[in-house]
Amino acid sequence: MTAAPELRLTDLTVCHERRPAVHHVSGRFAPGSLTAVVGPNGAGKTTLLRALAGLHRPQEGRIEAAPPGVAARIALLPQQSALDRAFPLGCLDVVLFGLWGESGAFRALPRDARARAAAALEAVGLGGFERRPVGSLSAGQFQRVLFARLLLQDAPVILLDEPFNALDARTATDLLALVRRWHGEGRTVVAVLHDLDLVRREFPETLLLARDCLGWGPTEQVLSAANRLLARMMAEAWVAEAEACPRSEAA
Repeated sequence: MTAAPELRLTDLTVCHERRPAVHHVSGRFAPGSLTAVVGPNGAGKTTLLRALAGLHRPQEGRIEAAPPGVAARIALLPQQSALDRAFPLGCLDVVLFGLWGESGAFRALPRDARARAAAALEAVGLGGFERRPVGSLSAGQFQRVLFARLLLQDAPVILLDEPFNALDARTATDLLALVRRWHGEGRTVVAVLHDLDLVRREFPETLLLARDCLGWGPTEQVLSAANRLLARMMAEAWVAEAEACPRSEAA
């Protein structure tokens, strides 16, 4: 694994049809940091992760890796609800997609690819599941498969979108142990979460988002009662018919 870079956000605005989902946010994810992204529904959390992963172009501002010239290899775990499991793939096939960045679309997989994918499945507690169709898995088992794919990607920056949502306690505990492991290895981990008790217990840094950044720093400071109340008020006041962001409109 290459060293994790610093990720800098400068006046970042990301829009859906010119309506800001992330609004003029500035800050930094330090190398090797473990950060929770929290906020009300519709606060722009998933959009932020997609922008960090290069899947959603900023309307304004920029995302930069530091030092300059360093390309940030980023692995993204999307929400399960965004994935279609109807396609007939086995668990090993899904994990092997983690080598896409290493092999590309038109090159053969490394000779040890299948062995590495099987080892990743073993590491998440799914040894022997190589040929199981992903459509036959429980939500917890499928999430373990996706974490195995992240293991194979071996990226210095890992983005997790609601990684523990709707999981049984055993699975959540096992996968949280992997997050701790990645943090201990010096990787930068950013996770969208709703469980504030979990955030306080496990994540030293927090970004509180309600389209605007309401706090970014040590978790206990960011998750103050005043900040959480402000986030809720901003979410309740927002309407879909609101005018587009003036600065984005001018762009």
